[in-house]
Parts: sequence; structure tokens; C-alpha cells
Amino acid sequence: MSFSLATDSSANPQEATLPNRSLPTFHVSGFALRAGIFWMLAATCLFACQDATARVLLRTYPAIEIAFVRYLVHMVLVTGFLAWYRPQLVRSRRLGIQMLRSLFLLGATLFAMFALEKMPLVDFSAIVWIAPILVAALSIPSLQEKVSKALWISLCGGLAGVWIIVGAPGADFSSGVLFSLLAAIANACYQITTRLLHSADSPLTTLFYTAVAGVLFCAGFLPITAMIPDITSASMMLFLGIVGVTSHFCLIRAFSAAPANLVAPFGYAALPWAALFSVIVFGELPNLPALLGSSLIVASGLLVYRVRAKISPV
Repeated sequence: MSFSLATDSSANPQEATLPNRSLPTFHVSGFALRAGIFWMLAATCLFACQDATARVLLRTYPAIEIAFVRYLVHMVLVTGFLAWYRPQLVRSRRLGIQMLRSLFLLGATLFAMFALEKMPLVDFSAIVWIAPILVAALSIPSLQEKVSKALWISLCGGLAGVWIIVGAPGADFSSGVLFSLLAAIANACYQITTRLLHSADSPLTTLFYTAVAGVLFCAGFLPITAMIPDITSASMMLFLGIVGVTSHFCLIRAFSAAPANLVAPFGYAALPWAALFSVIVFGELPNLPALLGSSLIVASGLLVYRVRAKISPV
């Protein structure tokens, strides 16, 4: 679901799909590349872990409450760190864009949770990971970038992969699929606004504002929807928030170890992780359409990375 996604364009696997007219050539050591891949795989594992934990909690608790706790834990941890490290970083030079970005992430989170209530984890994860392709397409009106024919082919391929998944016999082409697509669109818009903030604020400032909209919006609904959790559920919600912040950390480490264009494609490891959690936690085996559709989405996404990033030998 990628609720968490990173704090700047250098710390996000999907951000690497954004067009860049002057990409430099990078040379990194084999050790640095392996470290970057390790941190990326850890981040994708945490993404799937978040989705699985949220899906378990959604059996009993409303999405608004789960999202509130997830973002509250994020805000408390980041605020505590900034208070100790550098309090002035809470000031943003583009507060409006920061809040818009935070709202997009909140939308991605809530739409993802609504989808997870209605469809298998693997199917959901595959549909949401069309977001990198959507980022490239949305960069045309939002960033005034040119997009090649290859990227349009990738977009069509990704949408075809979604159609294979939802068009399978017995598949429910209803609210679950709609919410998954809305989560992917919100996620792509989140990436675009992150790019707009790249040169305006510190990554730590952006990390702080990431959770603001989620806390403020969800808090207003708590008196209506909230249920008092038992100790086990409260622990799981706390765990969800900690995993969310940790996934940010892993992404930042991944992209500080090696260039984004080399490690970003490993973000698609989220799909095998989702399949593993789906089998272990929920006893759901991916069907053939899900596997075929996921493969097509991944192939289309990798084509985006290939077109947009000049990968140098290591």
C-alpha cells in the first residue's frame, strides 16, 4: 500500500520514475550497491508488513482509527527527534504544498485500507504498484515534462495488468478495485508534490509534515468512529506506526547507499513480499491471473525506470 513512502525524491522508489532531463552518470562500489539493495528489500518487506497488519486490524477497527494511531506514532517520534536535533526544521518554506502532500498520502492510506477490507492482499498490492507508471504520466501536466512513447506503452501495459487481475473469473470489479486505483492515483500525486518540495525544505521537515494531515483529519472523526482497543490490538496499532517510520528510515538508507536508478527497481520486491504475507497470514494463494497481471505491471514499471534512468555499470 505504501502508506509510508519516503520523505524526498531521493528516498522513494516511485520517485525515481519522475522525468529528469540531465541525469548524471553514477559509479558506486559493489558493497554500496549491495547495501542499497538490502535496505530497499527491507523497506519493501515493511510495506507488506504494514498492509498485512492493517488488514488484520480492519477486521475489528475502523480505518480512520487505525490511520490516526499510525500517523500519531509517526508524528510523536519525528517531533521528539527534531526537538532534540534541530527544532527549527519544523518551519516550512512551502507550507501549502507540504499540507497538500500530506493530504495525498492520507488519501492513499485510507483508500488502501478501504480496499484491503474487500480484496486479497496480493491483488491490492499489484494494483497499487501501478503508481510509478502514473507518476510518469502525471508529470506531463504537473511538471511540464515530456514523456516518450515508451512510457505511454508502459502505462498501457500497467493498465492491462490491472485488467487481467480484476477481469479474472470470480473477481469483484467493485469498490475494492476502485479504492485500489484511487490509492494508486493518490500515491502518484503524493510523489509529484514530493518532487515539488525537493529544493524547498529539508527531508526532515518533509518527514515531519508527512503525518500532520493524517493526525488532524482522523482526530476529528474519532469521537464518532473510534473503538477502545484491547491490549493486543493497541500493540498492533503501535507496531504499525513504528513500522511506518522504520520503512522511511530504510528507504533513506537505501538511496543514500546507492543511486536511486540502481536500487529503485527493487521496490517491486513488495509484490513477492505481499504474496508471502498473504499465504502465511491469510492463507490466500495467488491465482494465475493475479500472477500474470502482477508480472505485466512489474515489467511495465521496470520499463519506466529503464527509459528514465541511464543505468551505468558498477
